[in-house]
Amino acid sequence: MVECKNMKKEVVRKPGKTKIVSHIRTQLKKNSDAKTRASFQRFFKDPVLCHGVKSGIVGKIARENFIHVSELSKKELFSICEDLFKSGYCEESWTAAGWVHRKNDYAEKDIILYEHWISKYIDNWAECDTFCNHTVGAFIEKYPKYIKTLKVWSKNKNLWLRRAAAVSLIIPAKEGKFLKDVFELADTMLLDKEDMVQKGYGWLLKVASHKHQKEVFNYVLKNKDKMPRTALRYAIEKMPVSLRRRAMEK
Repeated sequence: MVECKNMKKEVVRKPGKTKIVSHIRTQLKKNSDAKTRASFQRFFKDPVLCHGVKSGIVGKIARENFIHVSELSKKELFSICEDLFKSGYCEESWTAAGWVHRKNDYAEKDIILYEHWISKYIDNWAECDTFCNHTVGAFIEKYPKYIKTLKVWSKNKNLWLRRAAAVSLIIPAKEGKFLKDVFELADTMLLDKEDMVQKGYGWLLKVASHKHQKEVFNYVLKNKDKMPRTALRYAIEKMPVSLRRRAMEK
């Protein structure tokens, strides 16, 4: 037998944070196009930053590159996501949101960081909904006592936290969950003057009506004289024509 001496153990190095963030930005820029960049803005009232990458391609880039971060500690991953969120670019925010959700490692203290990301970095409905529908929604399903935090957000001066309060419950509400809380959130934001908030809680009522049509319809009837028409139309969108007509009557 030949004795092997002085063999060095191979060290597998994790990719550094800067390298990962740089790689994602390079991939996004390579897949951007002027037409997508130009058409992107028409979905928003205010100017937004975007590379100009179609959402399906962004999702593919995020999925394919998750392998580079999947073995990182949660702290390391969240640090990378912080850099992506703070860039202000929609596609980088979507990538970060996707990675946090795919990590699927929720702890109660995470809600503090979620609030920080939403209040400091999120500035449009696409970023808000992408992050809150899945990540915050999954967190709430695991720790439902933190619906109380959503109710605090619903009164915050930051409009994206107020929208987040509603859209974080979209998926569980569609399954028939948290109806009492859905109505409490809608009550709090009922007269909100921001259309992004009106559309947010209107959307929440709409998905809740999938399992609780009668209850949501009665809620709308009770509040239709003061509910903004934007929120009302969203809430009744999937109801039968006869119910929609009754709700829209003055």
